[in-house]
Amino acid sequence: MPPDFSYTAEETKAPFGSFAENTETENENPRGTSRKIEKGLKRLFIVAGLILAAEFIWLFGVSPCIPLSTLEVQGFPGFDGGEVLRYAGIDDKASFLSVNPERTEKLLAGHYLVDSAKVIKRFPDRLSIFLEPRRAVALSLAAVQGRLLPVYFDRHGVIFRIGMEKGTPPSSKLPIISGLVIEDPVPGMRLPAALGPLLEELEKIENESPELLGAVSEIRINRKPFDGFDLMLYPVHNPVRVRLENNLNENTLRYVMLMLDVFEEQDSGPGEIDFRSGMGSYTVKETHFGK
Repeated sequence: MPPDFSYTAEETKAPFGSFAENTETENENPRGTSRKIEKGLKRLFIVAGLILAAEFIWLFGVSPCIPLSTLEVQGFPGFDGGEVLRYAGIDDKASFLSVNPERTEKLLAGHYLVDSAKVIKRFPDRLSIFLEPRRAVALSLAAVQGRLLPVYFDRHGVIFRIGMEKGTPPSSKLPIISGLVIEDPVPGMRLPAALGPLLEELEKIENESPELLGAVSEIRINRKPFDGFDLMLYPVHNPVRVRLENNLNENTLRYVMLMLDVFEEQDSGPGEIDFRSGMGSYTVKETHFGK
């Protein structure tokens, strides 16, 4: 027969009771630890969120309203940094939000000395202004208060300088455009729009082949009886005049100078060459001998 085992109630409860109590104690410790970790993480997230919110408010709400700390102005002689800012209406209280780049560019481009303007904002407190000055492509002479003064204009036909500036030597490379009637010239005045293509071509020739333009001392505007105009060129070192249509360009001018070089090698040449038909035509002067 199998052995007969018997246990009392106390003996039966004690082991299981002890086991149950140990199990409950072991389960309570991990729960308490995890709750502490969760509370710590929540506090950390709250603090980090407050810091980020404060930085966000400072960066996007406060900083753009603070006066600009860095102002970069690239001006030019006659229109320097301080004058540029005054003309653009930017003072020491201007902020990132108060400056409108597009409006400022249009305002600066309206100045008679400025050819183009570029305004760049860099968040949160930097502003850069870059200006391109007008460059003269030709000049003319006009009566100003009883005096005959040079009037300079750019490729757009904008008059931006009248008379000689102090300390500035006269430019011998700019051709003189004669035949214009400029009454009471003032800076910012524009020449007739019909002269626009001619002035643009003069700028191209000056940029690509300045020696060609330097060989011309004067370009005379001859108005036609009904509409339009043609041109008369006066070379620097040649007495021969050259008549052209109003379509002056580098190729035409180069061909003209080539023909003038040919006539310069001859003993006698024409007084005028007519290129209005596309081919140079001329009449040789007759030489008379005796009385």
